[in-house]
Amino acid sequence: MKKFFRILLWTIIAVIFVGTFVYLFYNSKKKDTIYEIVTPEIGNIERTTVLTGKIEPRDEIEIKPQISGIISEINVEPGDIVKEGDIIAKIKVIPEESQLSSAQNRVDVAKISLEQSKLVYERTKTLYDKKFVSREEYEQALTDYRKSQQELESAIDALSIVRDGISTANAQQSNTLVRATIDGLILEVPVKVGTSVIQANTMNDGTTVAKIANMNDLLFIGKVDETEVGQIKTGMNTKISIGAIPDVTPDAVIEYIAPKSTEENGSNTFELKAAITVPDSVQLRAGYSANATINLSGVSNVLTVPEGVIEWVGDSTFVYCLTSEEPVQQFERRAVTTGLSNGINIEVKSGIDKDVKLRGNEKKD
Repeated sequence: MKKFFRILLWTIIAVIFVGTFVYLFYNSKKKDTIYEIVTPEIGNIERTTVLTGKIEPRDEIEIKPQISGIISEINVEPGDIVKEGDIIAKIKVIPEESQLSSAQNRVDVAKISLEQSKLVYERTKTLYDKKFVSREEYEQALTDYRKSQQELESAIDALSIVRDGISTANAQQSNTLVRATIDGLILEVPVKVGTSVIQANTMNDGTTVAKIANMNDLLFIGKVDETEVGQIKTGMNTKISIGAIPDVTPDAVIEYIAPKSTEENGSNTFELKAAITVPDSVQLRAGYSANATINLSGVSNVLTVPEGVIEWVGDSTFVYCLTSEEPVQQFERRAVTTGLSNGINIEVKSGIDKDVKLRGNEKKD
């Protein structure tokens, strides 16, 4: 009985040993590598670049008051469309005490002068009617009287301007009325009723009452890297994609490339501006983030292959052409001349035709 178990034990050990040997033998054998087969195609190759930027109006006008004071009325809000000359806001003038007092004194003096001139005129006219004074004296008295009347009117008008900011002679063109200087859309109204405003002068820029822009004249403003700026020219067409409106891709034409670069994060970039053709059915807003796709170069109806099938050796390029599939795949290395690439496919100018089968990526088990 013991002999039987001993024989059985040795038999099991022998089977395990032989099985292990066979397993290691088969796993040590080199497996044949199988590759995907790629066929060249006739197609188009376009090399493009994508620039990031924003949509901005060509001219954004800041409306500033022509007189200092306090906002008493605002007639617009952001989003309103205005015409040139429309009243945006009204300003209440807060006069300086010294100027107000001086203007009031001028009115008082003008009244006294008018009363005196009136008396002289009436007395001279009576004497002239009785032939006691010459016509020259009468005309001089009349002229002085009329001057005094005009001086009083001027003094009252000056007082109105100092006190109220409004000329009695030309109230419609008063400096207290802040008007739109162009046709456009109100982008921003950074003041409220009661806000103190200052007119622009040599010492400061003045208070902005509103910002207006023509939203039918928009620009894409972005940055282009120095490695690509030499391939971009003014007049080139581009497509604008807008993150907020993914279904809208308006056309644009490059009209400006900065002559000087700016350094950002260690790289040199150039500002680029492209005029956007705004569709009538779309309302674009200032400040939208956008991308501009520019076609740098392209070729049509050429032989193309995936860039991954190309082997690069120095300045030379090669492909592996299928010569046999049975019993195993066999390939022939062949030199080719390549052309334009878009990063996915590449143009093949010579070395193969469209009927050849090429070695692609290795198939994974």
